[in-house]
Amino acid sequence: MAEALLSSDAKAASHGDLRDSVLRHFAIGDTTFRVITQTCAVTVLLLLGGVIVSLVEGAAPALHEFGFGFLTSASWNPVTEKFGAGPAIYGTLVTSLIALAIAVPIGLGIAVFLTELCPHTLRRPIGIAVELLAGIPSIIYGIWGMFILAPFLQAHVQPAIIAFFSGIPYLNEIFSGPPYGIGIATAGLILAIMILPLISSISRDVFNTVPAVLKEAAFGIGCTRWEVMRRIVAPYTGVGLVGGIMLALGRALGETMAVTFVIGNAHKISPSILGPGTTISATIANEFTEADGKLYTSSLIALGLLLFVITFIVLSISRLLLMRIEQKGAR
Repeated sequence: MAEALLSSDAKAASHGDLRDSVLRHFAIGDTTFRVITQTCAVTVLLLLGGVIVSLVEGAAPALHEFGFGFLTSASWNPVTEKFGAGPAIYGTLVTSLIALAIAVPIGLGIAVFLTELCPHTLRRPIGIAVELLAGIPSIIYGIWGMFILAPFLQAHVQPAIIAFFSGIPYLNEIFSGPPYGIGIATAGLILAIMILPLISSISRDVFNTVPAVLKEAAFGIGCTRWEVMRRIVAPYTGVGLVGGIMLALGRALGETMAVTFVIGNAHKISPSILGPGTTISATIANEFTEADGKLYTSSLIALGLLLFVITFIVLSISRLLLMRIEQKGAR
């Protein structure tokens, strides 16, 4: 009897040791996982801080020399070392807004068609075809825009647009000038094509998250398809749609090579969107290898800092919009 009790005690002790060993193993695994993920998060913050410090340090001579006037000046003369970021900021914002104005309605329309109207046999082929646009390198878009799209716009589209708006006040200034083919509008059109698959893909995935029972209930009470999209799908997916649009805007703001090919690279502010212009990224790409002076190089780095700030502001605005949409949804 005593031997049986000793044997049972030994087994209980061995089971207890095994349980403690397993718990220690789990604790070590959890601690290791937490340390690794925390290290990754801190590394990202350190890299971001390093980029900011490098940009500020590199841009300091130009900002000290030109001050606030660097943001508004249209001068860009390496010979006299007079630099201003006004035309580059203007071109960056205008081309991005043109791209959004074209891509957002088309991208949302594609997403609605793929999720609500397209036959099931065609949804996957059409979706894959749209997503393939995102895999084309930006330099290919630039070459295509320069040798195919720009000559077509110059010969057939821009002359008709200029003639149509010639007698309309204010609009005749926006759509005026000789038909160059290349210019701000062409760059905006190329950007729209580039961000179109991003908007359509995200919107389609977001639309697919809407519970079918909500749409079926709306159809059951007599709502049309348009009313279902406007009153059920759009409010339910508002956060995702805004996030996708802002992500596409971030892509448009920082695009370089495609824009460089077709925007004309003229450092001036033109009232006409058909005229040539420049962007921050295009100016940096064109002139950084030729910058031979400290002030010249610092001015280009200052442009990079401005692009970083603009992107940060856009992302901050998107977060505020998302928070407001989420608060409305909570109410």
